[in-house]
Amino acid sequence: MGKRGGRKGGRGRGSNNGAGPRQDNRTNKADIYRHNDKFEEYYDQLGVVPEEEREQFWSTMRRDLPNSFRFTGSKAHALAVQQRLREYYIPEITSITYEDRYVDAPLPVEWYPDQLAWFMTTPKNVVRRFPPFANFQKFLVAETDVGNITRQEVVSMIPPLLMDLKPGMTVLDMCAAPGSKSGQLIELIHAGEEERSRQVASATANGLEKPEGEDFADEGRSTGLLIANDVDYKRAHMLVHQVKRLASPNIIVTNHDATVFPSIKIPSPLDPTGKPVQNKYLKFDRILADVPCSGDGTARKNMDVWKNWTPSNGLGLHATQVRILIRALQMLKVGGRVVYSTCSMNPVEDEAVLAEAITRCGGQKFVELLETKDSLPGLKRSPGLKTWNVMDKTGRIWNDYDSVLKHKADTGEDRMGRLSESCFPPTEDLHLDRAMRVFPHVHDTGAFFIAILEKKSEIKAKAEEKPATTSKVEKSVAADSTGTTAKLETASDGTVETVNGAAPSEADTTGKRKRSEEEDDETGPMKRVKSEQSQDSPANGMNPPSNTPAQNGQAAAPKPTPTTQPPKRKMRDTPFEEPFKYLSPTIPELAQIKEFYNLSPRFPQDRYMVRNAQGTPAKNIYYTSSLAKDILQENEGKGIKFVHAGVKMFVKQDVPAPEVCPWRIQTDGLRLLETWVGPERIVKLHKKETLRKLLIEMFPRFNGEEYKNLGEVGEQILTKTMGCCVLVIEPSDSEDGLSERMVFPLWKSLQSVNLMLPKEERKAMLLRLYNDHTPLVNLSKGWVGQKKEKDDGDMTDVPDKKVDEQLEGTAESVKRRNSSSPEPQLEADDDFDDDGGVTVAGA
Repeated sequence: MGKRGGRKGGRGRGSNNGAGPRQDNRTNKADIYRHNDKFEEYYDQLGVVPEEEREQFWSTMRRDLPNSFRFTGSKAHALAVQQRLREYYIPEITSITYEDRYVDAPLPVEWYPDQLAWFMTTPKNVVRRFPPFANFQKFLVAETDVGNITRQEVVSMIPPLLMDLKPGMTVLDMCAAPGSKSGQLIELIHAGEEERSRQVASATANGLEKPEGEDFADEGRSTGLLIANDVDYKRAHMLVHQVKRLASPNIIVTNHDATVFPSIKIPSPLDPTGKPVQNKYLKFDRILADVPCSGDGTARKNMDVWKNWTPSNGLGLHATQVRILIRALQMLKVGGRVVYSTCSMNPVEDEAVLAEAITRCGGQKFVELLETKDSLPGLKRSPGLKTWNVMDKTGRIWNDYDSVLKHKADTGEDRMGRLSESCFPPTEDLHLDRAMRVFPHVHDTGAFFIAILEKKSEIKAKAEEKPATTSKVEKSVAADSTGTTAKLETASDGTVETVNGAAPSEADTTGKRKRSEEEDDETGPMKRVKSEQSQDSPANGMNPPSNTPAQNGQAAAPKPTPTTQPPKRKMRDTPFEEPFKYLSPTIPELAQIKEFYNLSPRFPQDRYMVRNAQGTPAKNIYYTSSLAKDILQENEGKGIKFVHAGVKMFVKQDVPAPEVCPWRIQTDGLRLLETWVGPERIVKLHKKETLRKLLIEMFPRFNGEEYKNLGEVGEQILTKTMGCCVLVIEPSDSEDGLSERMVFPLWKSLQSVNLMLPKEERKAMLLRLYNDHTPLVNLSKGWVGQKKEKDDGDMTDVPDKKVDEQLEGTAESVKRRNSSSPEPQLEADDDFDDDGGVTVAGA
């Protein structure tokens, strides 16, 4: 959804603006006074909805928002999880009667593609009363924990669907946290990728040429890229947590102020003389500008709107919103599109921002609004406003800016707040009615505003004009989100070259937050701020913060002179970020990996990287797309604040002998790699009961006759050497088969195997595939030592050789497993790590 704006839109003191009695923050939602005189007066006189719908509009605004969620991941997997909802939980719920009527079951959002979005209006007292709802709740929680379902407000799902995104496109999400929309964008970038890769692999295996077309340029892999940005460092890591579940090598997370987002260098092509063309910058095919806003369209869930709404909320954010949109248009390719969105109903934040940005970029021959009425059939929407009036901070309503200037001249009053000419309707018809407004009473949602802008020609934006009350008007001036003015110098291609004489990234300042953290209901709480990838550093800890631009372990750019240096900001909460270092394909570790897994030459060996300054593969090896690699390498040492990139592909295990490959495939990277793994490391499974056994049991043994207990997997395991295998589950129509294709890493030890899945995912799969709540069992014995949870979210071993030996199947671990000690049961507080490790309670 659009984001709340910060100081002006958050909690405050002073007048409560006719909003009734003050509310304690702990007040029950049912007791909150959901009225605000100015709020209701402004939108009633503005006529945003027809008069005959006004009563329904406000009564809906005063009701709590229905719960909604979306199935995530690849389309095939999302449909498989959805199928379980349809076939099992919905029939149970629709059989319930309460007060002589059937209860309302969860329903699909009719306009969302493939019905992968759902909502539920059932009251909580009914949900708590009947067991089928409890079962459904367990299903939702389990699938949310493993990333197959994400909570997201229905109207928040609209903007990514209007971007007309194709897999090969470069995309920027300028204000991305908490990340639900970024998740949608990544899914669109990877659409059809797995099937394309299998087509190429099949053609290769049969001696045929790969299919032709742009989608197959990189052997079927997506060549697109998403750069997801947020100005707040902690929220940027919330964003990492959200997108990390989608395991994409085609994403980079950055931490910059969107109003002065830095130009990103890419490798320069050679000119006819063979010399590189200087300063080639990345241009985007698609940009999402889901900007900070007052958030008054979220009043159904954000109760602060009712007591805190004032006209100043929107007026104070208007200029920042314009700057973000203009910066987006500067970085856009000609023919590309920007989707602009807010969760505000205020035309000052919506249509007025569009009009000002289009005007300052040269008008409709440079930037044009596209029609939205034919997009997403089934979605009922209202057109954007072409005329409106503006309420100032005192509650007075103005129809045009000339009236404001006349009032100032007549009275000498100079306290009009941030009322500027750009807040009012334009004199030219810019087709603002092509935008869309979604109102709460139509689909029982929140309110939202969305517009699509297409860039028709290269632009050079005009300088921002200050309100008439400002005594000093400085040309080429923008303000960052803290209100600090900054002088911009723009290159001929429209990119910002300097801010206050320094590179844009050096002049970056912390801006307003989109919405307060307690309002981020689209993702879980942010528990840690350390980089998900920075564990590869030998120090592996929190380094002292730096006040220089070199936050990625890169060389610092020259310091600005005292006359141009931007205001210093406190860096105490900004941890050190390790650099991104790419590995040479010829190093012994990669050569061993390629040989052990018999990787196809069609899988690139030059895109592996690590997160440490030494550039050595100490613990984890990551993989990125080609374009992500180009960007990370080209911009190293240039002050751009990269927070995350790529996907974890290999993790190093301790092994008992040098001939055993210690690098096991991480679950995150397996989707990309499995197509290209040789048959020597493939294990095939097709029976449901075999998978059920592997999910419930950790370390089932195969020595002696015990391999027969592993079904069709047992005999295959006997032929494999020790190390990581790829378990491939092919769909089958047979009664004992599975309907969905799945792949998992499987570790073979000396006498046992282990499916490398965390506890939460095992339980979620047991519930989804078998409706099974059987406790998980650890069949290994003799556990000693402990594990600790590191800041990056992985469970990693305490340096305890005995634990390492047990995990890796050494002779000592076999001796312990053959001892007479009882087989331990996993208890409720036992934990698997995401790499397949385990912690036994009380060990």
